[in-house]
Amino acid sequence: MPIEVLSMTLGAFATNAYLVADSETKNAILIDPVDNAPVILDAASERGWSIRMMIATHAHLDHVMASKAIKDDLGIPFCIHEECLPWLADLPAQAKLFGLGDMPAAAQPDRLLTSASEVIELDSIRLKTLYTPGHAPGHLSLLLESQKILFSGDTLFAGSIGRTDLPGGDYPLLMRSIFEKLMALDDEFRVLPGHMGATTIGRERNSNPFLLSFDQGAP
Repeated sequence: MPIEVLSMTLGAFATNAYLVADSETKNAILIDPVDNAPVILDAASERGWSIRMMIATHAHLDHVMASKAIKDDLGIPFCIHEECLPWLADLPAQAKLFGLGDMPAAAQPDRLLTSASEVIELDSIRLKTLYTPGHAPGHLSLLLESQKILFSGDTLFAGSIGRTDLPGGDYPLLMRSIFEKLMALDDEFRVLPGHMGATTIGRERNSNPFLLSFDQGAP
């Protein structure tokens, strides 16, 4: 299928935003409006792409800071899990936790996703949601099955996993999400995470020290 993916690493937390575009219609979905709206908008414009919707994997501030500016500019719908609403509304408290100054408000969501698997469609793009909490309440990973790509947000990284020491974090729940949802995928799935570089499910299954050392039989 004619789908292209552009990765951008932006902001103080070096967070990855992804543009997923249908190369025939030039329409695109933005995954994680992380920061620096002008850079994201310019990247789409340079390629002749029109961003038609955006989705956040979760509501930590580094994944949603540009959401309002982009929505105000383009008037596009914003999707996020329903459990993220309290966190989305309280970016100032998140900023204080990290010793940051004033934060822009996040966009108001137009579609609240649930824990059931749902499909977000735009032209040839079909993103299937996977409910993967543990790093943050309401965390979603997104499957682009036609391209064997997983957008893992902050659930799984190359050689690492999402942190669980922030408010709302839950280590056993995170590991359950990884093993029940992500490790159920084929080894060939490419993993595009919320931070750092890409990896594959097979590579993490066979070499990720956090996964290899986790005792799935532990209470």
